[in-house]
Amino acid sequence: MSKSILVTGGAGFIGSNFVPYFVEKYSDYHVINLDKLTYAGNLDNVKECEGKSNYTFVQGDICDRELIEKLFNEYDIRGVIHFAAESHVDNSIKNPGAFIKTNINGTFTLIDVAFRHWMQGPNKVKPGYEDCRFHHISTDEVYGTLGETGFFTENTAYAPNSPYSASKASSDFIFRAYHHTYGMNVTTSNCSNNYGPKQHNEKLIPHIIKLALSEQALPVYGKGNNIRDWLYVLDHCKAIDLIYHTGVSGETYNVGGRNERTNIVIVNKVCEILDQERPRANGKSYKELISFVQDRAGHDFRYAIDATKLETELGWKADETFDTGIVKTVEWYLIRMNDES
Repeated sequence: MSKSILVTGGAGFIGSNFVPYFVEKYSDYHVINLDKLTYAGNLDNVKECEGKSNYTFVQGDICDRELIEKLFNEYDIRGVIHFAAESHVDNSIKNPGAFIKTNINGTFTLIDVAFRHWMQGPNKVKPGYEDCRFHHISTDEVYGTLGETGFFTENTAYAPNSPYSASKASSDFIFRAYHHTYGMNVTTSNCSNNYGPKQHNEKLIPHIIKLALSEQALPVYGKGNNIRDWLYVLDHCKAIDLIYHTGVSGETYNVGGRNERTNIVIVNKVCEILDQERPRANGKSYKELISFVQDRAGHDFRYAIDATKLETELGWKADETFDTGIVKTVEWYLIRMNDES
């Protein structure tokens, strides 16, 4: 009998890269993809899964407890991999309430329903449910900001600075509490900035590509000196797979690409690839479209992940370098935007 695994947010960016990978790799799992299909979710992102016998899509909200209970009972869910979240920092500044609702209340609903389905009480697992696990995907932004040196480790104190990161930090602590109080089998991963196919156009790389191709100004916050550690999305998916299956219960694993770049370096690199792949009619570089704008409120200066624990304890290693991953990414968006035009 196949094991039913609930994946939340599987039509969003990271989730929609993970679901086809997971469905293809584990034919003995029945993957139930639950997604609300907000503006950031797109069923086209998982169309390669349509018709597969071990895949089911359900449109719904993780805050809907009645629905979550129905799914656990109907499919006898034996594992959860939790991507669903509001995730854009700028949007969290404009509308923090949506982030509190989904990222905190929704996460609580999921883990509490799982607890009641899998366990008889604190530290008492129901017979036959011993191997059930709940994996929670979080972000490096919960750690706050770094100066020019140092790295976030799993022992770094939390210091979230935006409504988004505060809501994710809260959800992380809910998982910690359910492990330490109730003995639930949970794992958490905190990742650096993901990039790759299927990302929503509001995010930096697809946003820059879309604006450049329409000959619009390319806005860069401040002087473009903010630094992020860039992780190719499929490398992140492989890390989640590894943590879910082999990680130690109650543990957190940081996932980073060891690819620190300033925002202006990212934008310049995208422009250089576009200059090669889709030259401007006037023969000039897309870099001429770069425009520096007022910095984001509370903009963290630098994030950088130390993934040593994941690499040494579980044997994970990123397959893509930034130079190979960014070319694949830009080429994917060029094909998609060409199909849409």
